[in-house]
Amino acid sequence: TIERIGLTARWCDAAIFNGIVFLAGHVPEKTEGRPLAEQTEEVLALLEETLADAGSSKERILSVQIFLTDIGRIGEMNAVWTVGGEGHAPARATVEAKLASPGYGIEITAVAAKR
Repeated sequence: TIERIGLTARWCDAAIFNGIVFLAGHVPEKTEGRPLAEQTEEVLALLEETLADAGSSKERILSVQIFLTDIGRIGEMNAVWTVGGEGHAPARATVEAKLASPGYGIEITAVAAKR
């Protein structure tokens, strides 16, 4: 059985299969166009919310993919990065990418284990 969280006609916020939570790319909804640190904080909060809805948490993230519109600003993102914590850091990739809206500075997707 596949469970979907936040299902729309084109995507879902998360799909759960066999105890693994696959998160869609999350982007800043309220902080679009604002400083990257603010966008990162919002996106991390949105990810946490989706993970909670899926029966997981940020400490259970296995891997994360981060897309930045300017890789030169990775330090701004790292300054507010709160995923994993001591002993729980996920496998991570960070790349530069053109995103769907010019106001987005970041998009994050992840894979996590359920509780």
